[in-house]
Amino acid sequence: MEHALELFVQDEIPLIQLRKETNQVELLVKKAKQGDAEAFISLIEQSKLSMYGVARGFLDNPEDVADAMSETVLDCFEKIGSLRQDAYFKTWMIRILINNCKDILGKQKRCVSMEEAPEPESHEGSGMQEFNELIEPLKDQDRSIFTLYYVYGMKVKEIASYMEMKENTVATRLKRGRETLRKEMSGSREDGNGA
Repeated sequence: MEHALELFVQDEIPLIQLRKETNQVELLVKKAKQGDAEAFISLIEQSKLSMYGVARGFLDNPEDVADAMSETVLDCFEKIGSLRQDAYFKTWMIRILINNCKDILGKQKRCVSMEEAPEPESHEGSGMQEFNELIEPLKDQDRSIFTLYYVYGMKVKEIASYMEMKENTVATRLKRGRETLRKEMSGSREDGNGA
């Protein structure tokens, strides 16, 4: 009986911690909505690593990542009054960030350079570089889903929320993407063996 009670109490501790963090976020959001800049800065400080990770999943260029993040901070500051549920500040902010990343990607596609620019040197680890090369055959949106899922460990439900898609759509894109990559890899092996 005591053992069961100990397990129950241990399971409750993370739940209590989560409620405490949620209450803190809600309080900061309420203050920020009333014009408290310090509260807004605290919210951004708590979320900046997540913001960077998501933006990096969409954008290769560090300057673009910085642009997307700063644009997101500005958008959130200007629109925080429109946030309906204070507890969902981070989800709301990440959606804005993803939209800003998509805007940057869209502008890049519309820009046509006169000559091919050399690729910037990557400062990220070779594992991330290899991952990006591996998922290159996928469509932009599918690459983003793969990055959020495999690199940042987000669940299908979270990705669906952030990208404003149905969970089934995200799961289907992951499945199709895996099949595409399997075919690409087996094709590469056959080409390599035949030479």
